[in-house]
Amino acid sequence: MTVRTRFAPSPTGFLHVGGARTALFCYLFARRHGGEFILRIEDTDLERSTAESVNAILEGMAWLGLDYDEGPFYQTQRFERYNAVIDELLDKGLAYRCDCPKERLDRVRDMQMAAKIKPRYDGHCRGRHVDPAAPHVVRFSNPADGAVVVDDMIRGRIPFANDELDDLIIRRSDGSPTYNLTVVVDDADMGITHVIRGDDHVNNTPRQMNILAALGKAPPRYAHVPMILGADGARLSKRHGAVSVIAYRDQGYLPEALINYLVRLGWSHGDQEVFSLDELIEVFDITDVNKAASAFNSDKLDWLNQHYIQHADPKRIARLLSPHLGHIDIDPSTGPDPVDVVQAQAARAKTLVELAEISAFCWRDFDDYEPAAAKKHLRAAAHEPLARARAELDMLALEDWTDAGLHRVIERVSEALGLNMGKVAQPLRVAVVGRAASPGIDVTLRLVGKEATLRRIDRALDYIAARAPEA
Repeated sequence: MTVRTRFAPSPTGFLHVGGARTALFCYLFARRHGGEFILRIEDTDLERSTAESVNAILEGMAWLGLDYDEGPFYQTQRFERYNAVIDELLDKGLAYRCDCPKERLDRVRDMQMAAKIKPRYDGHCRGRHVDPAAPHVVRFSNPADGAVVVDDMIRGRIPFANDELDDLIIRRSDGSPTYNLTVVVDDADMGITHVIRGDDHVNNTPRQMNILAALGKAPPRYAHVPMILGADGARLSKRHGAVSVIAYRDQGYLPEALINYLVRLGWSHGDQEVFSLDELIEVFDITDVNKAASAFNSDKLDWLNQHYIQHADPKRIARLLSPHLGHIDIDPSTGPDPVDVVQAQAARAKTLVELAEISAFCWRDFDDYEPAAAKKHLRAAAHEPLARARAELDMLALEDWTDAGLHRVIERVSEALGLNMGKVAQPLRVAVVGRAASPGIDVTLRLVGKEATLRRIDRALDYIAARAPEA
């Protein structure tokens, strides 16, 4: 048997990180078992489904690198098939038409609630003749007795009594098929062997299994993945911050970091924290997923992202950094090689956005000094070291504007003034960067370049002179 899994999002918004984790689990399970991964777009909600949402799903999948083998299939293109199945169920007496008005359904529901009975359709139209030309819905004739047992790969055996499952609607009054019917037909037609999805679908599963049985189809194996929670214990939503896959991309996260983080939300393999996609394919087992919900921890994601920024190919990080530099109006072609900047700064940034922000000084002058850094390092005592360093740097030939050449300049100035190198390097760093943190001073000056370095030192000397009476 060839393993076939599917990811079946509804295109009513962005690709949520919870959906992305489900897609990842489906992908890894299929790849580990030499199977196939199918993408299906469940777009039967015509009012809420949009082309923009479809594009957002496809874009998110592509960014994460979750390549599918078949699809995307669109349910709206399969209405003829769904209606043929519904008609087959009607002909076999396994479904029936229902014309109960809303007022009657509400009345029955109120009576059941008052009697503390689980609300469900009471079967009033079973066996009744309903004019096919009159407004009606079609309901599935759910078995009246017995039980359905879901053998869940994560949660174990879950029994459901059939008398607690009502005769669900499988075709609306407007002629459109409903979710539980379309999913069953698609899973059967597409040969899906394993359904991995969120645990909010657990109660749908026995209904779908009964429809499959009515169609003479064996059910797939099911695995219901617990939801992702926010730090407050509530289901992860926009109020907790970014929940869209593309939003994380735009905030400067790497796809491998998000994949690594999502797979570890409720799954583990010993004490290992960092996994490549190939490693995950080798070791991932859906039965190892925890039954309990997992809380989203942004700090852990930041740690992983910083790890991947540091250890990825600097050329790739430089390429990914480029648009983030553009977003802050920096043209990376006008200054140092972005690869050199990445090599100098990668360990200092948790995201590409942060990397762009802390590296902006390499391409353009800054507006203001960091107040604490200026107060500590741009004092009257720093005027002479800065002036002496400027003079030495001005005489340094461009071919000597290297880490080694710049280091020798700082050494000479420090020795000439009888100061430790920090007393020269820190004022120089604040003068050139605007703050007290940057790569080594020689690397910093090399990245900034000679012209900008001398210009910024002049500005710092003027700043110190203007504050001299206060010093």
